Amino acid sequence: MAAVLGQFMEFHPVHGTNVQLDLCRTRATRVESFANGICFSKHPLNPGEIFLVEIEEKELGWCGHLRIGLTARDPQTLETVPEYSLPDLVDQGESWVFAITRNHNKVIEDDTHEEVEQVVDGRNEERNRPKSFFTDTHLYIENVCIPKDKLVGRSRPGRFSHILDDLYKTNALPPTARRSRIGVLYVPKGQGFADMHIVINGEDMGASAKGIPTNQPLYAVIDVFAATKCVRIVQVEYGFASLQTLCRKTIQKHIVHRMALDWLELPELLKNFCKYE
Repeated sequence: MAAVLGQFMEFHPVHGTNVQLDLCRTRATRVESFANGICFSKHPLNPGEIFLVEIEEKELGWCGHLRIGLTARDPQTLETVPEYSLPDLVDQGESWVFAITRNHNKVIEDDTHEEVEQVVDGRNEERNRPKSFFTDTHLYIENVCIPKDKLVGRSRPGRFSHILDDLYKTNALPPTARRSRIGVLYVPKGQGFADMHIVINGEDMGASAKGIPTNQPLYAVIDVFAATKCVRIVQVEYGFASLQTLCRKTIQKHIVHRMALDWLELPELLKNFCKYE
């Protein structure tokens, strides 16, 4: 699949009654209770385009976590935003939502023959794929290619941040933890249908919904539910990285620990960008 020209991602102005968006509409906070936290992407997603969020705040005392998925229902046409994505929004039809848990988010295929066939095809595809400098920096989901740079969560800068960063990279921390990054996309399967995939910290969880019609626009659904209190959108760059990103990568490659950035003679804004992104 050709590289997707990523649009600037924002939340839709239509959302749950307990959601408060920031001025840029890239951060969504549930201000009270544990429900009425449904948000939508402002624009429909392109095929293979990921809508990625990072968990910024948690709230103790609730049972349940972030829910994420797709809907073919235009948020602007909803009379009221449902209280819950599961089951309310899904029961209205044309919506597919997946509940993120601390464990067991990977989809296990029921058809063993199909799974073996996919593994063989995957090996052949991997074998035939040209090796290049960029191969290890991208996530491949069938014929979709996504840059990995922004997909993996990063801890807050601190004494043990280098250890925590490695745990995010290996998905050893719970997907529901702060700084975890979770995204949703759909992969075309031909003849007007697609599969929905959830990506957690750079790892594809498999097809969590199959046979989704693509004859109408598909919006991302983010339910800031229960223990998940606040999320922010992470912008993913497709194709060639921006000069800003290349500079950040070069600086990060030459330091042992993110706290060492404080000793460099760099503008504070650039230091913060290198620390948090």
